[in-house]
Amino acid sequence: MIYSSLQIYYYADAQTTHTTYPDGLEVLHFSNGQIEKHYPDGRKEITFPDQTIKNLFMDGGEESIFPDGTIVRVQRDGSKTIEFNNGQRELHTLQFKRREYPDGTVKTVFANGHQETKYVCGRVRVKDKDGNGVAPLHFHSRSRCNLKPT
Repeated sequence: MIYSSLQIYYYADAQTTHTTYPDGLEVLHFSNGQIEKHYPDGRKEITFPDQTIKNLFMDGGEESIFPDGTIVRVQRDGSKTIEFNNGQRELHTLQFKRREYPDGTVKTVFANGHQETKYVCGRVRVKDKDGNGVAPLHFHSRSRCNLKPT
């Protein structure tokens, strides 16, 4: 007689199925459609009903992958990187929030409200916390800089 170490439990009150596989993987199926996978190395993967996937890592980091392709990574120190499906990228830290655009433009908003926008043509726009320009515009190249107001 061969015994399987596969274990399946059904919790009626919670309407949850908990399956433990021989390799140590545990999978929980909840009544709302959420699925959690707990790996033997400590990682966890949660698939939410809207198909958002959240990965929880042993070092305290997290990664969320949204149905529209947006990816959010959170480090143990709380810093966050967001990659949007349109090619834009954001970095959030305690000191600043920075958005990088596909054309090379980088806009940074500092914790004190000060803003700095660097355009690919070399132009730099600096604003105070109230949105008032505080520095002259700088050009580091001879190319024209056709900008939309920000």
